[in-house]
Amino acid sequence: MLTLDKIYHAAFVLKKVARKTDLIKATKLSDHCELYLKTENLQETGSFKLRGAYYKISQLSEEEKQHGILACSAGNHAQGVAMAATQSGIKSLICMPDGAPISKVEATKQLGAEVRLVKGAYDDAYATAIQLQEETGATFIHPFDDDEVIAGQGTIGLEILDQLESPDAVVVPIGGGGLISGVAYAIKHLNPKVKVYGVQAAGSASMIASQQEGAPITLDQADTFADGIAVKHPGDLTYRLVSEYVDGIVTVTEDEIATAILALLEKQKVIAEGAGAVSVAAVLFHKLPIQGKKVVCIVSGGNIDVNILSRVITRGLVTSGRNTTLTIALADKPGQLQEVSEIIARCGANVVSVHHDRGDVNMAINSCFLKLGLETRDKAQIEQIKEELTRAGFHLVSERV
Repeated sequence: MLTLDKIYHAAFVLKKVARKTDLIKATKLSDHCELYLKTENLQETGSFKLRGAYYKISQLSEEEKQHGILACSAGNHAQGVAMAATQSGIKSLICMPDGAPISKVEATKQLGAEVRLVKGAYDDAYATAIQLQEETGATFIHPFDDDEVIAGQGTIGLEILDQLESPDAVVVPIGGGGLISGVAYAIKHLNPKVKVYGVQAAGSASMIASQQEGAPITLDQADTFADGIAVKHPGDLTYRLVSEYVDGIVTVTEDEIATAILALLEKQKVIAEGAGAVSVAAVLFHKLPIQGKKVVCIVSGGNIDVNILSRVITRGLVTSGRNTTLTIALADKPGQLQEVSEIIARCGANVVSVHHDRGDVNMAINSCFLKLGLETRDKAQIEQIKEELTRAGFHLVSERV
């Protein structure tokens, strides 16, 4: 059973392994609230998951340890379990979805665990792990639906209240619900006035769907690049705790998550993975009633795969109006490109790519399509460029923003 005493005990146990991560004021990210970041991405394993995994394993009996440890994870829980098991001298096997980032798979192996890749998403890895547990008798370490795991995550709530006087709200990512369950339980028992809000990826909003249904349900799919919260079915225990202690849950889109990752990287020099950035995305895109409030966003992890980081940055640039593509229909005659370039230069944007297309079947025989990739300041500058081009007599065929 989860209690405040158990969370305090977890904090004592975790002193030797989990960092009390910094709470930094993010002055450059929001102009409508006083924003702080709880930087769990700076844990040794790059995620808060170490807290719950280590505390759970520390509470196992000697008999449970002797059977070995089995877990399932999209990557962050895997690293927490691997590190805790190895330090305790226990053999561990982790089932991970085959789409898990290579960096997380390799990091889990380097921490001493055996990894078994399972076709599908997290929930498929979970099903395989349960089957293996029945076959082998190994001790299963659930990533979120467990009192000790939740207590470990709840130590973040204790730290926030210790580091910041009288916060108005704490914003927490939600996958299966273990992090927000522990944080909300701790905070509401110590300071009930603090609002606790959850954030899910729109394509994987199983907790919201369950809240609407009145019971935990399973989504047909979990569609998001934020693999750390791509969970089709929330926990039964976490569902009850979220229902009792969380003040509201919102969703953010993939583009909003990408924009938040870019903003954290560029403005705060903080690297966050998709799951870690959803809390900030909710603030940046005004999803919560926090105007003028003192707000803490938990950046839950920083284990983003470098292979997709460039794509995420590009998406963030497009969404924030920092990058766009214009297609202009031109008469195929000398001087047209120069005139277009002068207009764009006068507006202060930078041309990064040019494609001259004479072969499109949708154009007139004596015309061409000019496709320009632009670096821009913001969406207002894009509108200015469009207006100037239109005023000069150019016809905009399409725009990507």
